Amino acid sequence: MIAELQAFLVSESASSVLLLFSGIVLLSYLSEDLAIVTAGSLAAQGNMQPSAALLAIFVGIASGDLGLYFLGHLGRRSRYLRYKALTNRYFKILRTRLHKGVFINLFVIRFVPGLRTIGFTLSGFFAIPLPFFMFAVLSATALWTMIIFSIIYYLGNLAWLQASQYQWVLIPIAVGVLFIVNRLVNKSLSKGLS
Repeated sequence: MIAELQAFLVSESASSVLLLFSGIVLLSYLSEDLAIVTAGSLAAQGNMQPSAALLAIFVGIASGDLGLYFLGHLGRRSRYLRYKALTNRYFKILRTRLHKGVFINLFVIRFVPGLRTIGFTLSGFFAIPLPFFMFAVLSATALWTMIIFSIIYYLGNLAWLQASQYQWVLIPIAVGVLFIVNRLVNKSLSKGLS
């Protein structure tokens, strides 16, 4: 499904800016990195304004993160989950750590693959104040998307790449590089935390 959505977005049939914007938002729910690469490619090819592509990525990622927060907040209504959280010593440790350095913890969680879903859901469950959550997540999201989008957009605008018939190769290469960078960051942060 991810591949079909991404292929549709870069095809000639998806020419409406609203359709491209919506497609990037939906793609970001499935794969944030692929959405960033696709939006950067669309902007570099002139199919979408860079500002609209960047806004679509940002809206998709931020709304997905906010959805995870509210999912955790909704989980607080379950007596079973509250009981498990109160009686489990690991939950107490997680709650204390998450509340101590809210901004820095959420900022780091944004960049570590595998921690986003659980970290943002637990933020809602542990009642991290929404303004703190949004400030940390939006700051990290803005930084991440600006850096990656700018690189993809710059590479897509290089004259030699635009003249090449292999311009489409940029997307899988960029996704592969992002995957490797995410793994390296994950390993280095894991070593630093142990």
